[in-house]
Amino acid sequence: MIVDDSPIARAVLSRMLSAHKDFEIVALAGNAGEALDALKSVRVDIVLLDVEMPGTSGLQALPEILKRGRGARVLIVSSICEDGAEATVKALALGAADTLPKPGTGTFAGRFSEVLAERLRRIGRVSAGQAAGAGASAADLPEVTLRAMPDTSLGCLALGASTGGLHALGEFLKSLPSKLGGPILVTQHLPDVFMPFFARQIAAAAGREARVVDEGMRLEPEQIFIARGDAHLCLAREGRSVHVTLSRDPASSGCLPSVDSMFWSVGEVYGRHGLGVVFSGMGRDGLVGSARLVDSGGAVLVQNQETSAVWGMPRAVAEAGLASAVLSPADLARRVAARAQGVPWK
Repeated sequence: MIVDDSPIARAVLSRMLSAHKDFEIVALAGNAGEALDALKSVRVDIVLLDVEMPGTSGLQALPEILKRGRGARVLIVSSICEDGAEATVKALALGAADTLPKPGTGTFAGRFSEVLAERLRRIGRVSAGQAAGAGASAADLPEVTLRAMPDTSLGCLALGASTGGLHALGEFLKSLPSKLGGPILVTQHLPDVFMPFFARQIAAAAGREARVVDEGMRLEPEQIFIARGDAHLCLAREGRSVHVTLSRDPASSGCLPSVDSMFWSVGEVYGRHGLGVVFSGMGRDGLVGSARLVDSGGAVLVQNQETSAVWGMPRAVAEAGLASAVLSPADLARRVAARAQGVPWK
């Protein structure tokens, strides 16, 4: 379903997707109210949603669209500018699966059509289990061998996420206890212009100070340090203090910033006191870094398939036998809390 107040945008987007045999446009809506009415009778896999519309905005309607969509994913289309960035980050925090920069006037052509199709394929179809509200079916879940969790104190918590990860991060962070004993690092795949808004969303969800990192920034316990959109978040130790170093060296995953680079650095600096968590995302970013973190004596947890918008990054780590737990974001937070407090996990 395409939801956009511009008849021209709806027509052009429909024509673009109709050129791909694996897509079917089942509904068009000119505003949020029409979209919500359509979802009463039409089943969809993906809702392509404009943010700024007359009346109820796409942002205001998003929670109800997700509820009525019965497992449908939402792709937000927004211009990459400061206002668009803020709205898009809010949408991701509310549960949108992904975003796509909206081309300017006259640029709905050429490569955008292929990018749009690729992004929709990445989000994928709704499974029968998800449509019924039960998550993925048991047949879709792979066999996973879990590793033992170290019983050492928690020195640093590193969180990695991509597509669908911002909402999961919010659920995780708001469920953490106020005291962990170490800093929290975050690498989320987003454009650099989004990061100030992302930091505000993270701070609000976590109830902690959250900052986008700069070179040389010193890590402090209980604070959140967020990777820039144009550099890897790496670490260096000087005596008892640890500070941020920024790197733009190519990562094995091809991502910038990369979860691999962050996890690798946490393993080097914190060893068995380092703990990583991999949330929803496409691809395998985090796999190489997880292996290094585990080899250094640390541990990695991953989000489960049932709650992930895209179970790519978590799946790669889980199927490699590197995860100590595969859980929902809230349960992952409880697992981290148990580790930080030195109590057995139940």
